Amino acid sequence: MKTALLFLIASVFALSACNTIQGVGKDVKKVGEVVEEAAKKK
Repeated sequence: MKTALLFLIASVFALSACNTIQGVGKDVKKVGEVVEEAAKKK
């Protein structure tokens, strides 16, 4: 029972980390697009 509970908790943390990393990736991509557009205007 303890093993199943620990596995469940670890899974939740792993999934939340994936979502966080994905969110950071989207933010970095958006910043890159803004910089690229600014460079094109010059």
